[in-house]
Amino acid sequence: MENISIPSEANALNKPIIGRASATDRESNTSDRFSFWLGPGVRVNPFDIVEAEQLEGSHTYGLVVNLEHFTDAPTHLSNFISNDFGELTSPPNTLRQGTTIARATVLSNDAQPTGIYMPIMSESSVYFADEAGIHIALGVDEETMPSERRIPAGLIEMSNGTRAVAYIDRNYVLGPEAAHVNVSGISGLATKTSYAMFLIQSILQTVNPEDIAVILLNVKHGDLLMIDEPVDKLEPEQLERWKALGLEPKPFEKGKVHYLLPEGKDTFRTGRPNSFIVPDFHQVYAYALEETYDKLDLLFSGIPDPTDTMDSLIGEISNGLQSKAKLWARATTWNGLLFDEPLFKDGRSQGVGDVRASSVGKFRRQLRRIVQTRQTGIFAEQRRRHIFRLSEEIAKLQGGHTYVVDIARLTDEERTLVFGDILRTVYELYAEAQEDTDRELPKKVLIFVDELNKYAPAHTEGRSSILDQVLDIAERGRSLGVILFSAQQFLSAVHPRVTGNAATQIIGRTGSSELSAPSYRFLDSDIKSNLTRLSKGELLLSHSVYRQPVKIIFPKPAYRQQG
Repeated sequence: MENISIPSEANALNKPIIGRASATDRESNTSDRFSFWLGPGVRVNPFDIVEAEQLEGSHTYGLVVNLEHFTDAPTHLSNFISNDFGELTSPPNTLRQGTTIARATVLSNDAQPTGIYMPIMSESSVYFADEAGIHIALGVDEETMPSERRIPAGLIEMSNGTRAVAYIDRNYVLGPEAAHVNVSGISGLATKTSYAMFLIQSILQTVNPEDIAVILLNVKHGDLLMIDEPVDKLEPEQLERWKALGLEPKPFEKGKVHYLLPEGKDTFRTGRPNSFIVPDFHQVYAYALEETYDKLDLLFSGIPDPTDTMDSLIGEISNGLQSKAKLWARATTWNGLLFDEPLFKDGRSQGVGDVRASSVGKFRRQLRRIVQTRQTGIFAEQRRRHIFRLSEEIAKLQGGHTYVVDIARLTDEERTLVFGDILRTVYELYAEAQEDTDRELPKKVLIFVDELNKYAPAHTEGRSSILDQVLDIAERGRSLGVILFSAQQFLSAVHPRVTGNAATQIIGRTGSSELSAPSYRFLDSDIKSNLTRLSKGELLLSHSVYRQPVKIIFPKPAYRQQG
């Protein structure tokens, strides 16, 4: 690199030049993209952030998205011939002149008060951005994003060893500007739950935790049933990551974590809830008909109802039980609703209101399957003493507290009921609190759920109560302070109105067939290619403030996990 003259500014900043911008008659530099060739021995990887000299002494920052190697050989056949017609062991007869070209997309420019977005001139010097430069590139420097709005979301590690914290703006995570976080990627490789839990911990350590209540749905074994217990030991590398992020590696606060576990078929006899792991301090919840009749629509969310017949019958049942009409006097339990008047009489299903007997029979068969034949024990004829009503416990939300609701061993219909019950309870709680000045609620409530595609699928037949509830949170929750943290394996499997309202998207390693779906249109084609080879624990962070997504790593959680 002796032929490259390093500007005095680069020397002063101790930034060696790694290459020079290059524009040709066929490939121009634009205000959005630029190319540069690399000096001999320089190593650059996709997702590195570089800095190029721009007009008026300013600098334009770019994200490397692709690298190509060019030589003066006109064809591949020329290279074959120059190697003595395919001789593999001897030096080539003709030495080719070549260089590696890096393609970068423009992130930002540091000119004040507004950036300069002229194309990078050919021969402009290019070098790795330092930590301050990376923050300028992302728009998270102190002048653009004050420290009180910064939330550490991961670490950016570049090829030259430079590290920088990837901050996200709390105004775009918790509102008022935007909200919601969605995580996707191949199961086991994207570490979706671990990242969501890390980000929630980061939020709680960055903002006032007393302003936030957290609700977590445990969907896999006992993953989230020991979050208040410290991990036995964290590797030095993981501790270093926590330190670099300015965060403390610690579990969720003991005494402020509430475990809500479902009742099982043997709970009455053994006292053990239907959970893979039973924390020392927990509460058991169940559903009796007297407190569930107004949630029956959630139980039938996954059952096609193109003519709205089931919906009409559920409305008749809810109105009848709520009014305590004489006709519904015997339908006070699940068994009474199924096998007594008014739905059943003389061994036959009976018509109710405008709903014919055949439709009532279909409803009874489905309801019996859900609450009796295939249930896990969560549906109780009468809720016993010390068995709690989930919605009542959720309604007691306190700032600084975390509520873990276990649904890992429930059926799909039972999971839908529990998740929908939580969403409906929280949404109504916060919607009504706008007029109830005596009610003190946390300013924000974060709800985290994995496998979101089961509740808000991209394609549905007819109306779905659980989908309506999720859409309400996604589209209007921000204004109320209700924030959704969600995860799933495939982004394309989730309703676009849900993912479209997430201001922060986290994507782990993803297959090429999945990346061809319309859900990934917001990603550059070169970035999509790089997503197929992310390593475990590497994630792509797309945030409303950033012009392009960046690759991050994050530390392992500091609480105990199963296994």
